[in-house]
This record gives sequence, structure tokens and C-alpha cells, in this order.
Amino acid sequence: MRIIISVPRSRAFAWVTLAMLVGVALTVRLGFWQLSRAAEKETRHAAITTQMAAPVRNTAALLAQPARFEQLHQRVALQGEWLPEYTVYLDNRPMNGRAGFWVLTPLQLNASTRVLVQRGWVPRHQLDRTLLPAIQTPSGVVHVNGRLALPPSHLMALGQATDETILASGASKIRQNLDLDAYAAETGGVFAAVVLQTDAPSEGLLRDWPEIQTGVEKNLAYAFQWFALAALQLMLYIWFQFIQPYRHARRSSF
Repeated sequence: MRIIISVPRSRAFAWVTLAMLVGVALTVRLGFWQLSRAAEKETRHAAITTQMAAPVRNTAALLAQPARFEQLHQRVALQGEWLPEYTVYLDNRPMNGRAGFWVLTPLQLNASTRVLVQRGWVPRHQLDRTLLPAIQTPSGVVHVNGRLALPPSHLMALGQATDETILASGASKIRQNLDLDAYAAETGGVFAAVVLQTDAPSEGLLRDWPEIQTGVEKNLAYAFQWFALAALQLMLYIWFQFIQPYRHARRSSF
């Protein structure tokens, strides 16, 4: 004898309905969260655009007031003298799909104030990665145009690699990452700001920096996917709980 234990439809229907409501609520909430992330990025991009449109800060203005976080991306026009002995090359920094280095050199504004300038990009030697490309660093007073920037982003380093990890044997020039405080202590002074140089390519350096994008496209795509998943759950629920039983009942009645 076979014993069949059946769950009343009312109980099963209640559980299915509850699962559908939870699933739809969760996916809709995630969709709106992605929309809020997109709105935050648009607000941040608007603030960046405002800073880039602000009046250019010259050397005197920067000396009078060091750069603050809220002034990021403001344009600057500085004059000072390069400190080429402290130039460093950050490895694994591609540009336009090519492997290479970001070149950073301190710019001395006066006797006590310096800024760190991300001067540009140079390609890496294809055979010998420790071979530094030739660049020119003018002596005397130079003029640098750029915008206030964050310190260079950190890349994941293997093992216990730090700023003291040196890829170029004996040269102490090529590094994976650069900690600004440690580098300031190493070079004997703090930096009033970090500047991304935006002059035309020169001195053997390229400056084809990517434009600052909002990046909202990914969030909007994710939001669409979450809302679509919510709609799919609702449609499947209606189909299997109402339409299909109705069609089955109609066929059975004939």
C-alpha cells in the first residue's frame, strides 16, 4: 500500500507566495540600491567638474594654503625646480594598453615647500624590465600645469612587498607602490600636494591620462538586471500559481 502525504494547496500556496514576496522585495531593493550608487557617482562627478572649472591656483596660492581633499582636481599652474635625484618609476601602470611606468618627481616650490608631480608615462623595455627609459628633467625654474590629485593608487603586491621593494638592482628607482608619508620621510620633507601634470607630451613622457568618467553605466546595468529578475519572479509566480492551474482545470472539465 502506498501512502501519499499531500500538502494542502492553501499551505503550499502560502509558502510559495511568501518566497515570491521576499525574492521580489530583495531584488527590487538591490535595484534601487544600484540606482542610489549611480546617483552618488553622478553627484561626485558634478563636484569634480566644478573643481576643474574653478580658477587656476598658482604657486603663491598653494604656498599660502596647502591643498585640501575637497579641492581635488582643481587646476594648478606652478613654478619651481625639479628634484631629479628623487624621481621614482611606478611599475605596472599601463597606458593605452601598453605596459610602462608612471614617473613621479618632487617639485621644489620654495625652500620649505614641495609638491609631488606625476609627470607622465613611459613604456617599459620589452626584454629588460629593469632598464629605465631615457627622460629629460630640465634644471632651473620650470613651469608645470596640472590638477590636484590623490596619491598614486596602490596595486596588489606579492609577499611582503613594500615601498622598499626595488625592482631595479641598485637604482632604487622602480617601485610597485608608493606610500606618500614613507616617501616624504625618505626624501626629507612633506608634500603640500600631489599634482597630475597635464601639459602636452614632452621630456620623453606621455600624458594621455584617461578622462574622469562617472562610471554609472555599470550601476544602471545592474539595476536593470535586478528589476528584471524581480519581474521574472512575479511572472513565474502568476504563471504557475494562477494561469497554469486555470488552464489545467479547463482541460480537465472537458
